[in-house]
Amino acid sequence: MKLSRRLVPDVTTLQAFECAARHGSFTQAAAELNLTQSAVSRQIKDLETQLGVLLFERVRQRVILSDAGQKFLPEVRRLLNQTEELMVRAMASARAESSLSIASLPTFGSRWLVTRLPDFLSRHPGTVLNIASRSAPFDFDEQNFDLAIHYGQPVWARAICSYLCSEIIVPVASPSLLAANPVETSEDLGVGPLLHLATRPKLWAQWFEASGVDSQGAYRGNRFDQFSMVIEAAAAGLGFALLPRYLIEQELAAGTLRIVLDRPMQTENSYYLVVPEGKLENPISRAFREWISDQVG
Repeated sequence: MKLSRRLVPDVTTLQAFECAARHGSFTQAAAELNLTQSAVSRQIKDLETQLGVLLFERVRQRVILSDAGQKFLPEVRRLLNQTEELMVRAMASARAESSLSIASLPTFGSRWLVTRLPDFLSRHPGTVLNIASRSAPFDFDEQNFDLAIHYGQPVWARAICSYLCSEIIVPVASPSLLAANPVETSEDLGVGPLLHLATRPKLWAQWFEASGVDSQGAYRGNRFDQFSMVIEAAAAGLGFALLPRYLIEQELAAGTLRIVLDRPMQTENSYYLVVPEGKLENPISRAFREWISDQVG
């Protein structure tokens, strides 16, 4: 798609707008940007003329964002952050033989993927990785990733989903909690303190149902929005948790978490590798997909 130059503002003009909005002053913005006050004022006026709206209102010795300016500011900051990230990534990979940008689920990335990356990099020396956390599907056209690791159903706009693995969760607890709350049956868990993942509020109810237990307390307990928090809370003895076995390999090996009952449950969704349609033949991306499939296997 061909961009209209008339509609694309200069980055320095956007910087002047963001800086003036942050300080509430053209003079302070000019000092930060090493410009004159008149230069900043002219940049803002040009931007207002281009947009056809007033971005600032002059009140005594200060400038205050107008309604239009308040709506415009978050998008400008997002664009400036993306521009900075683009430059940093380009500089980081400037001398690399190849580079790969991966969007990963937060806890999957920190607990499983990162610990195995030395093996991948040893097989592909000279490769620079850029790994960022993403919890939900996004538009590959707006965020320049080569692939994503996704949990859910194999549905992603303008991208191809390839099955990676299923997910097995197990009930776990700290040794101290188990000492104070002995567990012999699934019913025993129904009265204990439970920990929940906020994005999967029905996990305990599903586990109790699969175990043939009708527990009224399946939804009671503390909630956390990341698996990593649930893991730490369980290790601290705050409650019983349902966790994917692959995320707690270290805790199980060290004994800081123990499997309470040998009743694993496969969740209804799975993990997928997602590749935008235009990047299926990227050599380093293809190599990574083959490598991670072997690691899971």
